[in-house]
Amino acid sequence: MSAIVAIVGRPNVGKSTLFNRLIKRREAIVDAVSGVTRDRHYGKSDWNGKEFSLIDTGGYIVGSDDIFEQEIDKQVELAIDEADVIIFVVDVETGVTGMDEEVAQLLRQVKKPVFLAINKVDNAMREADAVEFYALGLGEYYTISSSNGSGTGDLLDALVEVLPEKEDVEEETLPRFAVVGRPNAGKSSFINALIGEDRYIVTDIAGTTRDSNDTRYNRFGFEFNLVDTAGIRRKSKVKEDLEFYSVMRSVRAIEHSDVCILVIDATRGFEGQDTNIFWLAERNRKGVVILVNKWDLVEKETNTTKEFEQRIRHEIAPFTDVPIIFISALTKQRIYKAIETAVEVYNNRSKRIATSKLNEVMLPIIEKTPPPAHKDKYIKVKFCTQLPTPMPQFVFFANLPQYVKDPYKRFIENKLRKHFDFHGVPVQVYFRKK
Repeated sequence: MSAIVAIVGRPNVGKSTLFNRLIKRREAIVDAVSGVTRDRHYGKSDWNGKEFSLIDTGGYIVGSDDIFEQEIDKQVELAIDEADVIIFVVDVETGVTGMDEEVAQLLRQVKKPVFLAINKVDNAMREADAVEFYALGLGEYYTISSSNGSGTGDLLDALVEVLPEKEDVEEETLPRFAVVGRPNAGKSSFINALIGEDRYIVTDIAGTTRDSNDTRYNRFGFEFNLVDTAGIRRKSKVKEDLEFYSVMRSVRAIEHSDVCILVIDATRGFEGQDTNIFWLAERNRKGVVILVNKWDLVEKETNTTKEFEQRIRHEIAPFTDVPIIFISALTKQRIYKAIETAVEVYNNRSKRIATSKLNEVMLPIIEKTPPPAHKDKYIKVKFCTQLPTPMPQFVFFANLPQYVKDPYKRFIENKLRKHFDFHGVPVQVYFRKK
């Protein structure tokens, strides 16, 4: 499992810009309007061969300026609680503010590594201005400019030095199925229905589950661990920001699982938070099964199921080859079908295709529909093979791999799905120089 690094700080100091730079993608919307970040901000980053998960806490603060202050305190407390390392971002242009001092006060009591990053330092004069941040009492600081990247290398060098070493967990051979979803979607009820005992307390208050629990489970002669990530380990002082917390908890559980069973509440539809958790699983290359729970409470018309399913597939495109099952944990409707499907997805994720078979199927398809030529240069694919990774990854060897664009990779991915059944599993396709 990779370490979790949280970026904290008051609004508008450049947290999202730094986040984008560190994950080498423009994923967050960056705008000069305070508090514009509304999206889930979770990404993978690596530096000097060390991988870590990055969370930009700014993405979870919603509300007017007067609520900001208490919200930020809450975010910082949550980050302190859940992250392994914290980057505290401040802005050299505005200098030390009251809110910075408040955050610093929380961070000074922490036993975890805290890095003070002074942003927008892009000339010598500002370098001199940075000295006033010693007043925050956090010791050494790093001057960076997240917009042009200067100083971020030094910050990352220091950061990866303190990342916790990956524990050598004893090889747990049992597959792990993580039950994930937004608070109150019915994750614990689903597990109780499966196990046939009230192993978890189920109430209508969102976020009752205190910690993520593992249950060894045997069904259809197949044994596995069920991980319940309702997993909100309440700390008395943390006044819950559920949205942020459930993502934070899901990150750990998802990274640690083989298949994610995403439970959504049929009465609420497929909401932003559900999408976030889905992409979290996809980006970690895990198998996914979507369960639409509380289906017994929905008024049915002829096409209700079909329309609901189409809406979900629209939200999760382009990765739409995912099983969607309508269940009721209360009446136990289709709950065993759900587990049976999760087992199938697990098997799809660990499927190995013989190289000879792969070439026999894929090369004629490529010959018939080759990649589009680029500036009169024709791309020829000679050979393909599956990589020896825990999830399905395929490499196609070509004379000009750099000219193969994403739409063609998706075309190849769809053909692989059609011929070899990777239902519920993210598939990666690479083109390399032969």
